[in-house]
Amino acid sequence: MMEAHRVVRSSLWQQIGGLGLEHCTLSQSANGEWSFAGVVALAMNETPAHVTYTVTCDSAWRTRLVQVRQVLGDAEASFDAVVEAGERWRIAGQPEDAIQGCLDVDLGVSPATNTLPIRRLALAVGDSAEVTAAWVRFPALSVEPLWQRYTRLEERRYRYESASGFSAELVVDELGLVTQYAGGWERVAVWDGSGGA
Repeated sequence: MMEAHRVVRSSLWQQIGGLGLEHCTLSQSANGEWSFAGVVALAMNETPAHVTYTVTCDSAWRTRLVQVRQVLGDAEASFDAVVEAGERWRIAGQPEDAIQGCLDVDLGVSPATNTLPIRRLALAVGDSAEVTAAWVRFPALSVEPLWQRYTRLEERRYRYESASGFSAELVVDELGLVTQYAGGWERVAVWDGSGGA
């Protein structure tokens, strides 16, 4: 039976310099699991796209389940991953060797998944840490390992860097949810479910 989740916070993000919007809800279950559920509407290669996703983590913010549905024009596609003990990833039921051992998923169309390493690492101000995330790329819905570094610059400000050469500053709220992603997204509305961190 599915564990009931309590909504902790709901965010609406707008693409900076674009027309994309995302609505994301962060929930927590009675046993401490965290869950993101989001809807993203944006243009991919000048084609209208609609993406829905669910990401479930354990109480330590380690990814356990990823479900993505994408509609691009009239083409539908999906991505389903289960992460078993020992960070063993299965996609559509099959082992995915390239991302075995990854603790985090990074959905390329959403700022929501930056919260996972931010919460899991719990860096002190001035500290940094490197991770390798399972990077889901859109619109291909392919996945590959991606080296990333997070540096906590201030209480709620981080620098994100990746092996792709990309870097950006992130401003987050007290739950680790992005409020400003330089050059990417900004939060334009929020609903607080009065949940704890």
